[in-house]
Order: sequence, then structure tokens, then C-alpha cells
Amino acid sequence: MGIQLFRHNEKAMELPINIVVMLVVAMVALATLISIIPTPTKEMSVFVESTGPAPGDLQTGNSIIVSSTTAQNPFTVSSEVRVTDKDGNPVRNANVILKGLGGVASNTTDINGVTVLTTPPGALVRLDPNQNEGTMDLKIIADGFYDYEKKDAVMIVKTR
Repeated sequence: MGIQLFRHNEKAMELPINIVVMLVVAMVALATLISIIPTPTKEMSVFVESTGPAPGDLQTGNSIIVSSTTAQNPFTVSSEVRVTDKDGNPVRNANVILKGLGGVASNTTDINGVTVLTTPPGALVRLDPNQNEGTMDLKIIADGFYDYEKKDAVMIVKTR
């Protein structure tokens, strides 16, 4: 039995061609998989429906007026937020975060795209003695939507 040279073997040429064909097929499959992944292209519409110093004391609008006696100590802030898409359909299960002035509250929207945020006892809002007003920022994250951030979404004003 003699030594057979590889370059004279007809089947030796099939291996590089098979590798190239498999590589092309793999790239097409990968491109197809990437193209079906949904991209977040929708915008959200966010409305601060009502706010207040307590969950049962909400008033229309995004401003809360507190007395100077209330503002002497950390206090609770509540806010009702409605999240919809651009067509007015509710955005469900969106994570909504309200933070500022030392306080923070978070919740998820219900089936109607509405949530009520209330600062818990460990994260109450504070106004400094010489501070007559302050604001809280709103951030919303939902699958299939761009993240929403609104600075100064809720305003708190202290009366004398």
C-alpha cells in the first residue's frame, strides 16, 4: 500500500466547500432570528391624574400644597398616574417610579394602565426648613416601549 497524496484526492475539495456552505446557511439563519426580535419603537403618553399628601386625599393635577406644620416632618406623597400608548390604549404592567426630595414610590400599572404611587414609611418626602417648594421626577419602564422620564413631574409647595 503506497502513500496517497492529499492534493490528488477528489474528496479533499469537498471539505472547504461544505464549510463555506454551512457558514452561509448559519449567517442567513442568524439574520432571520435577529430580524424577528421585537424592537422597542413605541412611545408612551403619561398623565399625572391626581396628587395629594395621602392616598385618600388626591386632588386633580400634579401639584401638592402642604402646610408648614406638615412640612416640618417627613410626610407621605401619593400620586395617580395613567400610562397609555400613542393611540390611547392602556399600557399594562409598566414599572412606574416617583422619586425626589428624599422620597421614593414605585408600583406597576393595572389592566387600565393606571397606578397609585404612595411613598412608604421608610422613604417619605422632606422639605428643608428654608425650602418652600420642591419637585419629584417620574420614570416609567414597559416592555415594547421606550423608557419615559419626566423631570419635575410632581411639584410640592409649602404654605406659610
